Amino acid sequence: MSGDPGLILRIAAKGDGVTADGRHVPLSAPGDRLRADGGLDYGPHHAEPPCRHYPLCGGCQLQHLDDEIYARYVGDRVVGALTGQGVEAGAVLPPIVSPPRTRRRASLRAAKFGKKMQLGFSSENSHRIVDMTMCEVLHPALFALVAPLRNLLGPMVGDRRAAHVRMSLVDQGVDLCLENVGAEGLELAERLNDFAQTHRLARLSIDEGFGPQTRYEPEPATITLGGVPVAMPTNAFLQATADGEAALVSAVRGAMAGVGTIADLFCGLGTFALALGEGRAVYGAEAARDLVLALKMAGNRTQRRLVADHRDLFRRPLTPEELNRFDAVLIDPPRAGAREQVQQIALSTVPVVAYVSCNPGSFARDAKHLIEGGYALESVQPVGQFRWSTHVELAGIFRKTGE
Repeated sequence: MSGDPGLILRIAAKGDGVTADGRHVPLSAPGDRLRADGGLDYGPHHAEPPCRHYPLCGGCQLQHLDDEIYARYVGDRVVGALTGQGVEAGAVLPPIVSPPRTRRRASLRAAKFGKKMQLGFSSENSHRIVDMTMCEVLHPALFALVAPLRNLLGPMVGDRRAAHVRMSLVDQGVDLCLENVGAEGLELAERLNDFAQTHRLARLSIDEGFGPQTRYEPEPATITLGGVPVAMPTNAFLQATADGEAALVSAVRGAMAGVGTIADLFCGLGTFALALGEGRAVYGAEAARDLVLALKMAGNRTQRRLVADHRDLFRRPLTPEELNRFDAVLIDPPRAGAREQVQQIALSTVPVVAYVSCNPGSFARDAKHLIEGGYALESVQPVGQFRWSTHVELAGIFRKTGE
């Protein structure tokens, strides 16, 4: 331990700096020093935040870290979670961090106070909207809509009534969904159509509380995954950045080299099933019916050897007998992990398991179950798709070693 009790040594999981004597200090970087009066003397790794909204905006928590320390934080989040569960990885690979201004999906909040329309991310742990005038994480195609949307939403949002703006970048442009807005009447319908045409949207949908309804879609919206265009349901899950998706696919592709039939569990639209499925049979399981139908159509159109199964893996996980038919299993569950399915995998004889996770904590818990079932964690690839945030993703490769 350093002889200086006020020296910031590391960044904790939630983003605070930690001093040599264990105090947590917000907005500090390793090498900073906490003074007796509570102020900070900045060290060599304290960066000037590139966005004027930082730290009020909740879209980023770590813009005050330089690139070296932020990448180290991404890796440390994974290592810390594994250590907490007593799990050892054969190798923790160097973290891959997405560049600025590459996030291709976002959910913003909008509210009107008098005549002023505010649109942006909320402050962290708050409903306060930070009215966005710049953004260092959003793809330029998404940010370009922020100012025009303020004018569009004015007559559609009641005073002090919150609305949501969900944007995704798809093959044809921006897929935009406006939620909790009023859009009745010919005048507003024409206004929406003009907006969609002017900004060349891929699709414009309105959700007034009964689910999204498409108002404008000149051609079917698609997202290309593994070289295959897939129909994109409104608000469907998409990896946050294209290069983050590529990093995760690359991390699992090596483990799948030379294997035969693959099972892709929680397959979504087929990010991995399509990227890994050329020339081999793939079984994909997913609980969301619209995603399964879109993947099935894409597989049929391209004559892939792909079976897309509508199956809730929390209520009905694949059994060991079903799993043993496959040469490798890929699992990409929600943030909570997949305890029920992992317990079944641990009882199976599947030689290779690739686990893609958006939560190092639930991954480490599930990894412990797999190891207890005779698997070894060969490698882990940390990925920071949500640059400057505490949200870390990863891909872990397990191999069966026997009891």
